[in-house]
Amino acid sequence: MEPFKKEEMTTMVGCMNKLQSDGYTENFIAKERGLEAPSNKKVYTPEQIKINSFYRFEGESDPADNAIVYAVETNDGIKGMLVDSYGGPYADRKVSQFITEVGDITKKEPHT
Repeated sequence: MEPFKKEEMTTMVGCMNKLQSDGYTENFIAKERGLEAPSNKKVYTPEQIKINSFYRFEGESDPADNAIVYAVETNDGIKGMLVDSYGGPYADRKVSQFITEVGDITKKEPHT
């Protein structure tokens, strides 16, 4: 990932735009069997992906607005994002379960 300016990552939309410009173009969907890449309908298991980074966003007034964006890369080179709520009633249990099974998770520090 290219270095980014801190202000690019202060909102979820800014973060997603930056990731997309860095090649994370797939919008992964959590399924019972794994993560699906809609572009090729392939489903990846936790062993077939790595999470290159993740970003948390907290709602200013409502804890239900908390979200996390994962920068995901598959073992065959597909890069994309997985978005989930956290800490509230809108969290997707399929995402949470999948993430706990992923062995390769890295949190890259932002470059300013």
